[in-house]
Amino acid sequence: MSDEPATQSARGTLSREKLLLAAVEMADEAGGAVPSTRKLAERLGVRAMALYHHFKNKDELLDGMVDLVFAEVELPEPGRDWREGMRLRAGSMRAALGRHPWAVGLMDSRLNAGTATLRHHDAVLGCLRRDGFSVAGAAHSISLLDSYVYGFAIQEAALPFDSAGGDDMEELAAGIMAQAAEMFPYLAEIAVEHAMKPGYAYGDEFAIGLDLILDGMERRRGQW
Repeated sequence: MSDEPATQSARGTLSREKLLLAAVEMADEAGGAVPSTRKLAERLGVRAMALYHHFKNKDELLDGMVDLVFAEVELPEPGRDWREGMRLRAGSMRAALGRHPWAVGLMDSRLNAGTATLRHHDAVLGCLRRDGFSVAGAAHSISLLDSYVYGFAIQEAALPFDSAGGDDMEELAAGIMAQAAEMFPYLAEIAVEHAMKPGYAYGDEFAIGLDLILDGMERRRGQW
């Protein structure tokens, strides 16, 4: 018996949004690998050719997936102080990349940016420009902030322990102490005096580093 009626029915209910959500979900589950067209079609219960009614090729699919991630990021609203806006956006971006680690290397690589991506960049630029940053100063600042947020997300995802702290962090620090106490005194020092302190969590470093960057931006605002 042919499965054509079922396939046609499934294709008829397939929307661009449903397809993108499934692709993002599969990439999240795979820990970074973007799904193949065949596997995505299998997940949705359609033939691979049905996907091409919505996306001409895999690049268009990736454009849409990245746009969904940008849509998750909270943006500064008009009238919000620039520091508060940048801090809000940076924290939200870090959280989005934590949910979708595969997206880090794709966020700024797309030639055909979607509406959410363009809205995102325009809102961030607008927040800085309205508070006295020059065009060049806003460009420099966004480049610096993105490098920090993306880099922190990559590093956080690669850590051999939970960035929120806990037993894994203590075990790692103890291992460093056992090997490095005499040969590498500064490494041992940071383990004892910083990483092994009660309540320490690597994730807290994000806000501290972000404040350092924002302080530098404040000093240079109006000078670029």
